[in-house]
Amino acid sequence: MIHLVLGGARSGKSRYGEALVRQYTALGFDACYVATAQALDDEMATRIAKHQAGRTDDGIEWQLFEESLALTALLKRLAKPGRVILVDCLTLWLTNQLLASSAKIDDEPASTEWHATDFIISASSTSNDEALASWQGEKSAFVDSLAELEGVVVLISNEVGSGIVPLGELSRQFVDEAGWLNQAVAALADNVTLVVAGLPLALKPL
Repeated sequence: MIHLVLGGARSGKSRYGEALVRQYTALGFDACYVATAQALDDEMATRIAKHQAGRTDDGIEWQLFEESLALTALLKRLAKPGRVILVDCLTLWLTNQLLASSAKIDDEPASTEWHATDFIISASSTSNDEALASWQGEKSAFVDSLAELEGVVVLISNEVGSGIVPLGELSRQFVDEAGWLNQAVAALADNVTLVVAGLPLALKPL
């Protein structure tokens, strides 16, 4: 069972995802937390530490896995009946994939949630095309794998398309790819929830 949880920055989407996990652990499921963030600067490290501290007293006995790139393979390995997996989040995984596929990146990566789009890729258009092609392969493999996963998988992702159109080419590219990723996952997910101001709105099933 796949449950996609969407929301903007500070919408409460992660907290809602954790509440979903708590419902399953109450039924005897074991819980895995898959973190895709990388502590590339002090600010991001602080954010990660806050998330970690919040999980220490949430009543869930988490098994923590940190994976910034090979998410598909990890989920295939972890998913099984009687287990609920929380992935936080798909948009940081997308950022990691785009950067890993690029030839060169700036030494000053941005730090938080979808603002990681402020990364500057110092590469030719050919390299950029190759990075996108590589990402498309990763995305296809990920989406195709979702139907095969056993147990329950809760996927957290940022809804980044509700604001103004970004000025930078890379930022626009990121918003496009994030939107298409969310659409692809939502099409296959059993449940889709949009969280706004801490309040969940069921999108699927209606």
